[in-house]
Amino acid sequence: MGSSKKKKHDSLDSTMSLGDHLEELRARLILAIIGLVVGTVICLCFGRRIIDFIERPYYNITNQPLVVLAPADAFVSYMKISMIAGLILSSPWVFYQLWMFVAAGLYQNERKYVHAAVPFSVILFVVGALFFLFVVAPISLGFFLKFGEFINVEANWTLQKYVSFITMLMLVFGVAFQTPIAILILNKTGLVSIRGLKRSRKFVLLGVFFVAAIATPPDVISQVTLAFPLYFLFELGILLSYLSGRRKKKAENPTPDEPDVY
Repeated sequence: MGSSKKKKHDSLDSTMSLGDHLEELRARLILAIIGLVVGTVICLCFGRRIIDFIERPYYNITNQPLVVLAPADAFVSYMKISMIAGLILSSPWVFYQLWMFVAAGLYQNERKYVHAAVPFSVILFVVGALFFLFVVAPISLGFFLKFGEFINVEANWTLQKYVSFITMLMLVFGVAFQTPIAILILNKTGLVSIRGLKRSRKFVLLGVFFVAAIATPPDVISQVTLAFPLYFLFELGILLSYLSGRRKKKAENPTPDEPDVY
């Protein structure tokens, strides 16, 4: 009797109206923006070092300097780099606010999965951004330079175009690396099943190439280097869901059952 009352109480506590959801979203966005502003201000103080760090893949493959074509280009690029670096610096706070908004609409027993996801989301975001900068960017930049030489065109890249290319794809890869955490939470909250995820593999494989084609420049190198990690992360999400479910099953039923196959 007491248990049923408690469950009913938790269910009522987790129910939110549309107005409550919108108010929660507004509050979380304000807090996330405040964190982003603080991170950006800090990065503005170290902008020169951050620019040197981002330019490293370019200068590893060529000695030609980046140029600017308009008086404000250098300033705009400096601000853009500071904002992206500020987002990466404040990503623990930003992801915390986003996941707390998601948790507000879940039941009490489901919120623990969201709380556990925050540190892993931050790690995966940073890993994804650095993966592009140190692994994908040199390959893509080298391909573009070689192709320019092939068609007898001299590369004279501008700072603004280079910064836009690097920072945008750092964000794309950082967000894409959230895939396994998102799949795990969807599975733990009962929105998707492992069987359903397995059945959708062929559609996901097609979808990741479609997403990669939209999110990256129109070159095969960038698209493939995003599509393959995306699909790998999808499979990693299924594996994590399987291992989590198996551990929970063993905790609830210690007696050995028939082995299930991933």
